[in-house]
Amino acid sequence: MKKIETIILNSFTDSIPGGNGAGVVLGLDFSNETMLKIAKKAGLSETAFIEQISDSTFKIRYFTPASEVDLCGHATIAAFWYLKDKLNSKNYKLKTKAGVVDINIGNIVTMSQTLPCYSEIIDKEEFLGCFEGLKKDDFFIDMPLQVVSSGLRDIIVPIRTLKGLFKAKPVVERIIDISKKYNTIGVHLFTLETLNNSTAHTRNFAPLYDITEEAATGTANGALACYLYKYLKKFDFKNLVFEQGYCMNNPSAIFASLEADNNQIKKVSVGGSAVLVKKIDIEI
Repeated sequence: MKKIETIILNSFTDSIPGGNGAGVVLGLDFSNETMLKIAKKAGLSETAFIEQISDSTFKIRYFTPASEVDLCGHATIAAFWYLKDKLNSKNYKLKTKAGVVDINIGNIVTMSQTLPCYSEIIDKEEFLGCFEGLKKDDFFIDMPLQVVSSGLRDIIVPIRTLKGLFKAKPVVERIIDISKKYNTIGVHLFTLETLNNSTAHTRNFAPLYDITEEAATGTANGALACYLYKYLKKFDFKNLVFEQGYCMNNPSAIFASLEADNNQIKKVSVGGSAVLVKKIDIEI
């Protein structure tokens, strides 16, 4: 048996409880089977395996307990938050399976995302069976349910009220089915009613990847920022804040920023802080 040190951090928070837990393993010298085994034993939504390959570049891979995914915002924030005091620079390139992203390390860690892709619009009647408690009049009338990606595909779902958002109970098999049909990671519900004067309050569900609900989701909130830019140009898009995880007693704050010119998004960034929870040795 070999012991692999796995660092556990909560991302998008500065306190415990709060945020979304991620595992971080330093190094990529593992087989796919071993990385999946470590992720399963860590028992978190994602575990990141990261390695510095040059002075300015890192490479990273992400595993859920079920499979590898191309990109994970909160695990990226966790990895660089842990490494930040050991690094000489504030800016890095990060090679992921979703492409190369920019990392900036300051008071928070921010990561760039790919430019948005707006895809299928989904009929609300088709979606209703995914959540007990949701009715058609719980959705915003003027905004669609749409697949949006800024690195990973999610179904963005606009809900009118916090009450409607909080009462939604996931029907796991239906969410898995609709995720498979539209080739998405999962579904991202939001409302513009918030608890802390934030931009939006969100909930994220990705049971196809063994994530029933997630306390903070960087990639999906990046996609939501782009969705809001398309349909509601009323925010300061350089300073967006999404609150998430309150239904799980893990309150989180995800910061997002868009740069745009002539109504075209030119850059998407998501960021946050993290807190070290513990270090564990996983036997493989």
